[in-house]
Amino acid sequence: MTIDSALDALPILPKDSDSLRIVAVKDTVPKKPLVLTNRKITDSLRRVLDTKPKHIYLTFDDGPLIGSRAIDSIITARNIKINAFLIGKHAHMSKHLNKSYQIYYNNPLVDCYNHSFTHANNRFQFFYSNPQSAFEDFDRNEKDLELKYKIVRMPGRNIWYFDDIRRVDLSTGGSTADMLYSHGYKIYGWDVEWRINGVTGKPVQTVDQVYTRIKNYMNNKSSLFPNNVVLLMHDDMFQNKLGQKQLSALLDSLQQHKDYTFEFMRDYPFKY
Repeated sequence: MTIDSALDALPILPKDSDSLRIVAVKDTVPKKPLVLTNRKITDSLRRVLDTKPKHIYLTFDDGPLIGSRAIDSIITARNIKINAFLIGKHAHMSKHLNKSYQIYYNNPLVDCYNHSFTHANNRFQFFYSNPQSAFEDFDRNEKDLELKYKIVRMPGRNIWYFDDIRRVDLSTGGSTADMLYSHGYKIYGWDVEWRINGVTGKPVQTVDQVYTRIKNYMNNKSSLFPNNVVLLMHDDMFQNKLGQKQLSALLDSLQQHKDYTFEFMRDYPFKY
């Protein structure tokens, strides 16, 4: 029996259970009946999962921005894969940012994905109120940046939609997600978010706090898929030396774990 089939055989628990669980939230989509399940990970299954590799997906949103080149340099020096969710509008704001986009695009350690052309102009509810227009914004971004993969992160929304998983945090993004999915896109959100003030470099969560949270998600098997943790960051967090130092410190902490590997989102999730 595989681990996947073992998970499928686990009993459904009441919603208020305090047990460790895998949560798959599946809304109503035509021809895809979806169910909310809370499934306990047994001690024996957890022990098996503990022997398997652990996969971390470092994702950076809103590039290219000031900070993108520093990120590229830091991960290249460590030979670490990352995922850049890019905004076409930013790539045309200056020659410097366009060069930053090209640096990302040409680095084999960086996968470039779609974060929309305009980032909704930061008017998210208005943007998603017209799903067709929103879809066209993503389509424009794919063409403009010559993106190789039909992988999206939706601005202002933590939405997951791929395979048989559909999880929508705010309903105003649901229709756009449905349209993207129907056109062959996979939509990925995140498990853990790290915030740093880009101007001052002062963290909202310290390196130790975000590292501990990632480690707990791994140990507790409490991310969307066990042993797969997606970390959200933003390029502008690392525009000064203090922020860059903290990124380096986090990567050093994660690299201490010999069973942690850094992955591309196109390979998400790893199953056993």
